[in-house]
Amino acid sequence: MSYGQQTQRVMQAVRSKISSRALEPGEKLPSIRGFASTMNVSPSTVVEAYDRLAAEGIIFARKGSGFYVSPKTQPFTVSEIGPLLDREIDPFWVSRQSLDTGVDMLKPGCGWMPADWMPNASLRKAIRNLSKADDHLLSDYASTRGTANLRRLQARQFAAEGIEVDPNQILLTGSATQSIDLVCRLLLRPGDKVLVSDPCYFNFQAILKAHQVEIVSIPCTRTGVDFDEFEQAIIEHKPRFYISNSSLHNPTGVTLSPQSAHKILTIASRHDLILVEDDVFAEFLPETTPRLTALGGFDRVIRLGSFSKTLSASVRCGYIAARPDWVEALIDLQVATSFGGPSPIATELIYSCLSDGSYRKHMEALRRRLAKTRREVSANLAELGIQTWLMPEGGFYLWCSLPEGIDSADLARAALQENMVLAPGDVFSPTQSMGQFMRFNVSQMGNPITYEILADVMCNL
Repeated sequence: MSYGQQTQRVMQAVRSKISSRALEPGEKLPSIRGFASTMNVSPSTVVEAYDRLAAEGIIFARKGSGFYVSPKTQPFTVSEIGPLLDREIDPFWVSRQSLDTGVDMLKPGCGWMPADWMPNASLRKAIRNLSKADDHLLSDYASTRGTANLRRLQARQFAAEGIEVDPNQILLTGSATQSIDLVCRLLLRPGDKVLVSDPCYFNFQAILKAHQVEIVSIPCTRTGVDFDEFEQAIIEHKPRFYISNSSLHNPTGVTLSPQSAHKILTIASRHDLILVEDDVFAEFLPETTPRLTALGGFDRVIRLGSFSKTLSASVRCGYIAARPDWVEALIDLQVATSFGGPSPIATELIYSCLSDGSYRKHMEALRRRLAKTRREVSANLAELGIQTWLMPEGGFYLWCSLPEGIDSADLARAALQENMVLAPGDVFSPTQSMGQFMRFNVSQMGNPITYEILADVMCNL
């Protein structure tokens, strides 16, 4: 038995004594030497076990006296949080159900790929290398902009798109979600208006509501937006900015053509509108397409992104690229709310993975795998009467219409009873007009039982 296993055995023995009331709250534990003899382990093993239990709050040490059972011990077993069957379907619905339920839950409605689709070998290699890093990287706060090596790498990737940007115009953040929050803190005041598409990413709505602003929506089309409605909404409502995905729009999968992107920029320039370009899915495209930033620069465009979708949602980091004066103001906001940039450990891990030659190969293989999976899932759903609204050029989402008479919220509630999380259309819709649609994550639909549950649930609605 290894040292670690022996330590765990001693810890479990103490837990058992406490839970069976053989040791009462406040009672002294056996001496280290005495318990080592009883458990047939070394005294150092008992010291390690006691120290870990003390760190958990189960026991505590009195200087010169030994260890004692804590007066108020926490339960030893915390059950997994089950699905919230009675929760209202709102912009938080999919997030709460996806994040809080266990790995055994089927999650075709969630917003990330399965763990075995991610470049875990590269991450493990980076983690091993990190163990040799300087002490300051492991212990110090981040700089206000975030580590320079990752910002320089991001600037080089922008250059490959034809975008000129100084690394100091790039601010690293804790996530794309934090990036949006910082931009909202910079540009918005309660009562302002913000323009979004309908449907749009549900967390856009959640963040904007948290900032107490009014959401104005325009219909999303297969080419992006209806330009007449886009301009009319700007004239009528005078929004502070328009936020959307230029590439692989969430949830529809639409990617702006160069002509559409140019038209949006022209209208925005005419009415002095700021554009916030959320670019988190761009790397899933087989070829680089012109973004708003590439065509219009940073005068009125703010570019956001992250590494969570392609690399790891566990090692989170996002970025904002914007004109210099906005970046300076955003730095102050990040210091005020987070005291510096994202964890140096996280950014070093990400830099190590992105600069590793294996990452490019991983993404090439992932795009091919997703292209095949999108076609297969679309065909499988069609057999159930669920039709793909648009076949995206990349990514892992399909926006689909359900058979006539089936409401996606009812379907999602019923599927949740069968341990499956779905993403009903109205969580994406500011006007609550997408009840006939559902977003499916194709990477999360490898288990054939997914289709069996869908068929059974739809049949019973």
